[in-house]
Amino acid sequence: MSAAVFLSVVIPAYNEARRLPATLERVGEYLAQQSFESEILVVDDGSTDETAALAERYPGVRVLKRDHRGKGFAVRAGALDARGAYILLCDADLATPIEEWEKLFPFFAAGYDVVIGSREGLGARRIGEPLHRHIMGRVFNLLVRLIAIPGINDTQCGFKALSRRAAHDLFRRVRIYGDDAPVVQGAAVTAYDVELLFLARQCGYRIAEVPVTWRYGTETKVDPVRDSWRNLRDVLQVRCNDWLGVYRVAPTSRSIETKARVR
Repeated sequence: MSAAVFLSVVIPAYNEARRLPATLERVGEYLAQQSFESEILVVDDGSTDETAALAERYPGVRVLKRDHRGKGFAVRAGALDARGAYILLCDADLATPIEEWEKLFPFFAAGYDVVIGSREGLGARRIGEPLHRHIMGRVFNLLVRLIAIPGINDTQCGFKALSRRAAHDLFRRVRIYGDDAPVVQGAAVTAYDVELLFLARQCGYRIAEVPVTWRYGTETKVDPVRDSWRNLRDVLQVRCNDWLGVYRVAPTSRSIETKARVR
């Protein structure tokens, strides 16, 4: 690990040859203006187009090539390979502007370990989202809150940041999109976020939800029927895993600290 790297930006990408170049340009420009050391890590999720080749042309961009196992697997691979003290996850279309990182970062100084962008709450902005997609998202979030994670209004926004300690610990604990995740066909939008946040809560990591600006992408890969079922299946799997004791592991130092404060 290079201790000099302050921020790692992890971008999962599957057949993103059209949208990724503009994202890399913008993220690169922003990071070049900062006083801290940074890196951009693109995780190619088994793309069949020129995604990986295009990303490799950008100076300072590292590219990880993985089998096509879905976004959750790609994000995990990138987070575990990231070298920064803080790890920012963002989508290939940069639906949430990179500048929104400045809203998330202060929460780390306040003692939070996981800081997630939210498209809900005072100050959040959704731009160009069709009504039916918004309704779908709210129904799904209601199910997430009822089944797995009460109190979080938006688990699925792709703009999330974690301390390196939290990221490496949590992504080693995930099971649904871990090392043995199966190879998939076509775009695979998943609810990996739900398992990640469920584990963060269980391990005692502090989570902050921060309203951000988010723009709906006209080239979205979400299939309303297929992905709604896959995401619901993931949420139910998280709850089943918990009931079966799959997540029962030794506590982290953070969970011990949290229990000590409560006492």
